[in-house]
Amino acid sequence: MPKINGNEIRPGNVLEHNGGLWAAVKVDHVKPGKGGAFAQVELRNLRNGSKLNERFRSADKVERVRLEQKDQQFLYENDGMLVFMDAETYEQIELPADLLGDRRPFLQDGMTIVVEFYDEEALNATVPQKVVCKIVETEPVVKGQTAANSFKPATLDNGVKVMVPPFVGQDEDIVVNTETMEYSERA
Repeated sequence: MPKINGNEIRPGNVLEHNGGLWAAVKVDHVKPGKGGAFAQVELRNLRNGSKLNERFRSADKVERVRLEQKDQQFLYENDGMLVFMDAETYEQIELPADLLGDRRPFLQDGMTIVVEFYDEEALNATVPQKVVCKIVETEPVVKGQTAANSFKPATLDNGVKVMVPPFVGQDEDIVVNTETMEYSERA
């Protein structure tokens, strides 16, 4: 595994630190008036989700881990476990549903997601950035309400509540950004 300097750590990098695998969530480069510069890094443990704040000086060496990314197709959910199939080898794997966190409702039958592996261990899973959902409930359009940024609440077919523009009605398909959990556009 390649070693990198402490000042080369970027958000999203996966590091081997203190015997665990950590993802860099936030990186702030600090140059105090006295003493050497350092990188203040917020780390999240990929195995148990715990967080850690650590300082790395430029002279510190850390091991950067490369995760293998594979496309997996969602098949079904069974007792809190999500079953995925590798599109190339047709091997099936089971992952805990909480691995997706609050993005879980956007997982749809047959959807292809990216699962990151370290050796044979699945550590992370991401749903596509944009997902098409149907609005099952929203308020009707109020005539004369033409404020530039007036949004109204809407409930999607997966139970998630988002704010949508006034011109979007019930039973319409919309595209939702799964990173920001916001309305993106009409489908």
